Amino acid sequence: MLEDKHEMIALLTGVKSSKKSYYTELKKTVEQLKKKNMQLEIINEVMKSIKIDMSLGDILNNVVDKLRVLVHFDRLSLLSLHNDNLTLTNIYPEDSHYIKIGSAIPNEHSLYWSALKNRQIIFQRLNDSYSSFYEKEYLTVLHLRTILVLPIYSKNKGIGVLSIGRHNESEWGMDDLAFLEQLTDHLAVSIENAQLYNEVLRGKQEWEDTFKAVDDMILVFDKDLNVVQFNDSVKAFVNINEQSSDLPILEESCKSLVRETFYSKKPGYKEIYFQNNSTCELYTYPVYNNEQQVYGVIAYIKDVTEKRKMEVQLLHSGKLAAIGEMAAGIAHELNSPLTAILGNSQLLLRNITSSDPSFTLLNDIKNCGNRCKQIIKSLLTFSRQDEYVFDSCSLNEAVEQVLNLLKYQLEKKQIVIKCLLQENLPFIDGSQPQIEQIIINFLLNARDALELSSRKNKEIIITTSSLQSNEVHLSVKDNGIGIEENRLSEIFHPFHTTKETEKGTGLGLSVSIGIAKTHRGTIEVSSKLNKGSTFTLKLPLQQSKNR
Repeated sequence: MLEDKHEMIALLTGVKSSKKSYYTELKKTVEQLKKKNMQLEIINEVMKSIKIDMSLGDILNNVVDKLRVLVHFDRLSLLSLHNDNLTLTNIYPEDSHYIKIGSAIPNEHSLYWSALKNRQIIFQRLNDSYSSFYEKEYLTVLHLRTILVLPIYSKNKGIGVLSIGRHNESEWGMDDLAFLEQLTDHLAVSIENAQLYNEVLRGKQEWEDTFKAVDDMILVFDKDLNVVQFNDSVKAFVNINEQSSDLPILEESCKSLVRETFYSKKPGYKEIYFQNNSTCELYTYPVYNNEQQVYGVIAYIKDVTEKRKMEVQLLHSGKLAAIGEMAAGIAHELNSPLTAILGNSQLLLRNITSSDPSFTLLNDIKNCGNRCKQIIKSLLTFSRQDEYVFDSCSLNEAVEQVLNLLKYQLEKKQIVIKCLLQENLPFIDGSQPQIEQIIINFLLNARDALELSSRKNKEIIITTSSLQSNEVHLSVKDNGIGIEENRLSEIFHPFHTTKETEKGTGLGLSVSIGIAKTHRGTIEVSSKLNKGSTFTLKLPLQQSKNR
């Protein structure tokens, strides 16, 4: 009886019970604490990703292994909602997929869409014959027996779906479901953060691509007038490389206007010039913050060097057109008296013999008249009011005709003329009077170069050749003062001359290059200062007669 009382007291006080289950309860409590710690670690891992630029895949990689220890599963997938498309983005294990990553899930008859639209967790057995949905076919192929679908929401906005599959039909405990629901809430924050970060990166990249794509130069200055950013066009303009950079030169050219824009808070403009003969237009624009304070200035620089050259050329072309029109008028006015001079001189020459004292005078009048006629024809050609008449002609014959006119003048200047004319030189299709005009210009320029030279032995060498099968060449070489290298590219420009006003107009070589181009040829020049120059006319052998 007494023993029964002691046993009853032991049961009531719990002494006996504590002795039997103490270690069992302790073990159970420790396991629960471990589980809670694991849950906290997973949540903490997800939350850490909010503060750093971690991709969604990296976030899941960090939690999957720990989650698998805590909650048994055989497959996990994540789908993101973007632009009304629910797209498969991540799968674990990575080879456990039937449809490709990046595939969109159809809206209708979809288990995933149903969970997202109804905002509820769905547990589905895949061997149920009465259930039919889009995902069932490919999930069954992966040998999954059950699937748990959890919608992911952020600020009452659906942003994705978390899908967890098992190869068995075990149920999910309430504690596990509560934890997974809590996990999706934290994943929502991380997903939204990752999407925002990617959008910012994409926007930044698009802006940088646009910034780089602009052909003109763009520099961004801060309040201290330091360049904080510039595009690739600046690099190309100043030849920035590892060894050297001319960026400071560009900065200094902009700073005065940039400073003025900071003070005035208004756009500015000016033209800037560089030592490499480049001309640029500089525009400056103030950059405002939310408080309408100017915190930077954008300098937009446009290289207008070619534009300015083109404007000069257009202006020059206008002058040239006016001069051409005037030249045509003068040529036509001179043609009438010149016709009388040539006609009368020829009539007089018919009535006298070569032994007559006046024969030489009349013949000079006739030759000078013919020369004037050619000059007038050149003026008409220059004004583009005269047509070329093309026929078979010889360069050698053109040289001989020109020397008949100029040989006396050249020898009078004590200039020795040497002719190295190729025998049987092929004929060309062209206008011989115009070719002669080119030769005259070559010889007159050579004469002028020799007159300025202090050299005693002055000579001009005229050469013709057909070194190439489809071209003939005519060269006029002198040992005069030569041409400066920086002027070689300008000598064919109209009105470019170093002669005194009454001695030249600068039209000779300009007209010559025009004639050469009309004959489908070209003129090349080589020269060394104080050593002489060589002008070479290159013409094709075969020319079309349909001009």
